[in-house]
Amino acid sequence: MEKPKKQKQRRSGTVGRRLWSRLTRRWRLLGLFEIDEDHEFYNLTVMMKEGLSAMLEPAIDQPAQDELTADDYTKEESQVHEGFELQTYAGPVFTSLRRSLDISERAYQTSLSSDCYLQFISNSKSKADFFLTNDKCYFLKTQSKREVNFLLSNLKRYMEHLEKYPHSLMVRFLGVHRIIIHGDIKKYFIVMQSVFYPDERITARYDVKGCEVGRWTNPSPKDEQPITVLKDMNFEGQHINLGEQRSWLVRQVQIDTEFLHSLNVLDYSILVAHQPLHMDEIDQNHDLATLVLRTTASVDIVEEDSALLQSDQSGSPATAVDPEAGIPLQELPHRHSAELQEFQVQNRRLLPEFKNPVHVVDGPELRYFVGVVDIFTVYGLKKRLENLWKRIRFPGRAFSTVSPPAYSHRFCQWVENHTK
Repeated sequence: MEKPKKQKQRRSGTVGRRLWSRLTRRWRLLGLFEIDEDHEFYNLTVMMKEGLSAMLEPAIDQPAQDELTADDYTKEESQVHEGFELQTYAGPVFTSLRRSLDISERAYQTSLSSDCYLQFISNSKSKADFFLTNDKCYFLKTQSKREVNFLLSNLKRYMEHLEKYPHSLMVRFLGVHRIIIHGDIKKYFIVMQSVFYPDERITARYDVKGCEVGRWTNPSPKDEQPITVLKDMNFEGQHINLGEQRSWLVRQVQIDTEFLHSLNVLDYSILVAHQPLHMDEIDQNHDLATLVLRTTASVDIVEEDSALLQSDQSGSPATAVDPEAGIPLQELPHRHSAELQEFQVQNRRLLPEFKNPVHVVDGPELRYFVGVVDIFTVYGLKKRLENLWKRIRFPGRAFSTVSPPAYSHRFCQWVENHTK
């Protein structure tokens, strides 16, 4: 007869195995596959985890760098491990970006190196491989050498854009690396924040480019629950209902696409997902004190602006809140330029009390996850020829391969027409 302690341990182990089995079955239903020892990418992801963990270790206890230098943007570091080498590009720049997002190096290391990665089966036409960290917080995506060089050559402009507009919808790239296996196989990959995090209650996901040709995905059968990322034509007849946040979103899309236009790129997407708000979240969103506190937290307010959000002598929040801009109804202090004043207003959005506030916007009834991704397609000779061919094949129809000015305009028009 077994002792009670051993029986209890056996029952606990059985329950644990059942829970793990149930979780992995759910991942497979959702289009996520655990990369176990039998998976084709197992060895690659084990090396990624080991290399990234070792790369991050020295920076964990280092103080924040005061200011980035030109050398930081071109810095390359290599770490040799048994059987592979990991190279890291512009490490100090991405460390600075992570810190600006309040991502601690220890937490980042833990996410990237704990447990198995998950493979995400994408319906994207690209040949890239997509991996998710086990906590689904970060995406790792393989990239071509050309795409990596494009990102690194425009990294300073990207960082300046995020510094100017900290609530930009642009996806946050958190690291650029290359892994060399046995001196022969070379893979570039990037690490980025997952726009759809956390995804436990998300009910629908869309990848939108603002066109119609090739922009339909067959929805999953109702008796299944896979992660199906739908497209533009699936979204027709629907709206992103943001209420008081709408004008902020429309303007931010304009600002971000102006930046992408300046990079001469096209074919980027806006990812959109939504989940229902709980009743307590709806009530909190209408609370005046919450609105003011969220606005305060959304931007580093300089001293001359502090009067906008100060409390009165009784300790209650000051004045009412402008429903469009999300700021108290007081006259903005004098600015040296109208452009600077627009920056101040645009950077005061209402951040939700959430784990991933940069990519989350709350509407009256739904919580939306929004982010602009896939910014690496340059409008060069190949795309110009593709544009000519598609104009012949799809006369009068909207397809993705158009000039950057036309793509930006159409992209913004889609957001304008599908928000309220």
